[in-house]
Amino acid sequence: MRMTSQKPPKFLSGLTCPKEALVSCVNFLNPLYYYSIVLKKVEKIFNKKEQSLNLPLCVIIGCLIAIFVKSFLLDFYTVQGHSMEPAIKDQKVIAVNKIAYGLQNPFKPELLFNWNEPAKGDIILYMYQNYWVVKRCAATAGTPLDFLEENGQYFLLFDQSKIPLSSIQFHKMRSGKKVPDGYILAIGDNHSLSHDSRDYGFVPQKNIVAKAIGKR
Repeated sequence: MRMTSQKPPKFLSGLTCPKEALVSCVNFLNPLYYYSIVLKKVEKIFNKKEQSLNLPLCVIIGCLIAIFVKSFLLDFYTVQGHSMEPAIKDQKVIAVNKIAYGLQNPFKPELLFNWNEPAKGDIILYMYQNYWVVKRCAATAGTPLDFLEENGQYFLLFDQSKIPLSSIQFHKMRSGKKVPDGYILAIGDNHSLSHDSRDYGFVPQKNIVAKAIGKR
């Protein structure tokens, strides 16, 4: 499932004092909440009559804040494709938390360092063949895997899940006994239309740069 960048809607709630804004940033609270604080502070700058900043400088400050938020905290993408249906339909806009698992490298689609790991069931964002894709974390590192051939059909078995496989996928994956350390099994909810770990293998945790936290 490919995704394109989307302009964020306006969230102008959560007006707090600077101390509270600082605490929310340092402690990495909900990025939507922090985002609203940042926008409110910018709005206050423009509304203060005694403010000496001229318009070009205010525009520059606003752009820098927007770049920071988009690069490191929160972003919006338009989903293209049907691989995550019914949870996420084609052309839906999703919000992703870029600090859910760690700090993203601004020059590469990977984490500089991480402080959390994807959990089973998380909807995750990573890059594959120069496209951002969204899948579900179906299994985490260390999860035992089993394979079943039944009446000409092939399945991947783990944690009481039974995922259909093609013959090619089955013979490609069947040597794996568990999800390797440092990796996750990423699979789209719409199994028949998803190109995922069944085709290109396990996804390194360092490449998972964001977690989906909402849609519209």
